[in-house]
Amino acid sequence: MPILFITDQDGVEHRLDGAANDDLMHIARGAGLPMQGECNGSLSCATCHLIIDPAWFERLTPPDEDELDLLDYMRTVTPTSRLGCQIRLTEALDGLRATIAEPD
Repeated sequence: MPILFITDQDGVEHRLDGAANDDLMHIARGAGLPMQGECNGSLSCATCHLIIDPAWFERLTPPDEDELDLLDYMRTVTPTSRLGCQIRLTEALDGLRATIAEPD
């Protein structure tokens, strides 16, 4: 079972267990972290915005055009921004680190 570390907006790091193929948004929300995910993963908002630790960013599957378009509207976007609903956990991502972005 892969493990990930998500830092909330207060700077507190949370160790979360996830199953392969679960997306980061649902894992974080299931753990009670403050991630909105208003569209519930249908890729029509950006309220599951995460900032991926740079050491992990290149290990992710590249974002598609729809995800990039949504991120373009975010004021808090960074070079390692991704949407949590679009990142599926795999064994290769065991130990992934990310931070929940400040809401826009």
